[in-house]
Amino acid sequence: IAGNEALPANADLIIVPGSKSTIADLLRFREAGWEAQLQAHVERGGAVLGVCGGYQMLGAQIRDPDAIEGSTTEIQGLGLLDVETVLQPKKTVKTTSARAALFAAEIDGYEIHLGRTEGEDRDRAFATVNGLAEGAVSRSGRVMGTYLHGLFADDGFRQGFLNMLGHQSEQSNYRQDVEQALDAIAARLETLIDIDALFSL
Repeated sequence: IAGNEALPANADLIIVPGSKSTIADLLRFREAGWEAQLQAHVERGGAVLGVCGGYQMLGAQIRDPDAIEGSTTEIQGLGLLDVETVLQPKKTVKTTSARAALFAAEIDGYEIHLGRTEGEDRDRAFATVNGLAEGAVSRSGRVMGTYLHGLFADDGFRQGFLNMLGHQSEQSNYRQDVEQALDAIAARLETLIDIDALFSL
């Protein structure tokens, strides 16, 4: 979705993605009119997944006491998860092995975010990392948030998540498909570009 285009009214799932500027992008989200549309989506029974900055936006409040992102140091969130986030100077950057809490699936992902998120919906974990709760799920089970990136590249997670929503994944091996696509692009470029001449530069 780009610009002021409306959120699709027939979607089963809306993903609120990560952001490098959570507060500014939340303001932009509201300016586009998406807050009311997202609320209507949830009221219709649709699911929402917030990833990283999107997870932070779904909470009740985001605070930035050190003004890391700019002059706005506190903002009301979308209120779809009972959590609050405090942005912190130290960035979390790491690969993460987790286990989905909503169904049986292992996740090999990564985290790259600023901030700590706490609240009652954290009692319903999205996943577990080394036995500890990660992310949050609303009481209805329709709104979920996580700091884990790369979820849908994991075949087992993607299939389990889509099954939970009443759908099936049409892709059986994401990483293999990506490699094949890259090989096809490379082969095509070799027919269009003098690679030896390029390297000689």
